[in-house]
Order: sequence, then C-alpha cells, then structure tokens
Amino acid sequence: MNRTQEKLLSIFLLAISLPIQLLVAIVISMQLGRPVLFHQRRAGLNGRTIMVSKFRTMTDARDSAGDLLPDDQRQTKLTRLIRRLRLDELVQLFLICRGDMSLVGPRPLLPETLSSFGRLGEVRNSVKPGLTGWAQVSGNTRLTDKEKLSLDLWYVGHRSFALDMRILAETLLVPFRGEIRNDRRLDDAKAWLRQSPESPASAELVGGLA
Repeated sequence: MNRTQEKLLSIFLLAISLPIQLLVAIVISMQLGRPVLFHQRRAGLNGRTIMVSKFRTMTDARDSAGDLLPDDQRQTKLTRLIRRLRLDELVQLFLICRGDMSLVGPRPLLPETLSSFGRLGEVRNSVKPGLTGWAQVSGNTRLTDKEKLSLDLWYVGHRSFALDMRILAETLLVPFRGEIRNDRRLDDAKAWLRQSPESPASAELVGGLA
C-alpha cells in the first residue's frame, strides 16, 4: 500500500484502539507499576536508529545471581494475555502515523542484531520495519533467527498491496489460532534465496537453514 493509504488506515486503527490502549495501560499500572511503557532503540529504514515503544508486560525480577528470571516467571496472567493478543504493540501505531514504521514489514531489530546479518541485513531493512510481517504470521516464536530472516527477505522481494492485506488479515487470526510454523513458506523462501542477486550471502543463509 502507498503511504497515503497506510497513514489513513493507521490513523483509523489508532483512533479505534485508543480505548483499548488506555485499558491496557491501566492494567499494567495496577499489575506491574510504572513505567507503563518499555522503550528500546531499534534499526529502522536503511538501518537508521528509531525508538520503538511497547507496553511493558514483564517485571525486572532477577535470581540470586542477578540474572533476569525466565520470561514466563516475570509475567502475570493478564500481562501474558496482553502479550498473546499483541495488545502491547498497539502503541507502535503512533510510529506508523509518524512515518518511522509501516503496518507491514520486517519487525524492527536491535541495531547489533541487524549488523550481524551483514549485506542481507541491509537488504532486509531496505523497507520500513512493520507492526507485523511475513515471519510473524508464518511461525514467529517457532522460527529461528535465520528462518525469520529468510522470510523477511522473501517479503522484501515480493511485497505488494495484496500481500500486505493478506498479512494483516492473518495477523488478526494469530491470537486465536496460535503461532503455527509454516514450513512450506520456509521452503519457498529458501528456493527463492538460491536465485537471489545476493547469491554468496544468500547461499550461506540457505546452508544454515538446511
């Protein structure tokens, strides 16, 4: 979708989600206290640093050695539900309205994580990061970092209005059906990467997926 379509849609989604965001903020404030939001620097378009915010869903509880406890032990039942329904990411609609993110695209990564991908990371971030993406509706947490990268690269090479609409539609289903690993999409991504112009780096990635 073009920028005008995306901005209008994101403004509409932001408007109807504001009551939900207010409720989420109240729940988090009561369950975890303040701050309500979690901020982190991430890599945006062409690697430019952006500040991405989410509603906080975990405490900073640590063990006797000072290490953070596992994620599951730092959440409450309500914050776990907020995370599962992806309500914690609604605040990123403000970034989409501002133009730092898109509704659909590869999720924003830490700058150091993106740098570790080398040339393929540059290709991946040649489009704006998204609120949701091809990897997020194809398995997400059930995928390795390399598998997510292959799906993100496939998306960059095939992005279209129709594909974006499909991803948005599938995103609405994920909270209800759960995250389902889609091996067929991974196979398609690997086959496409073998023919990629970034052949040396792509071949290395494909080898790591075997």
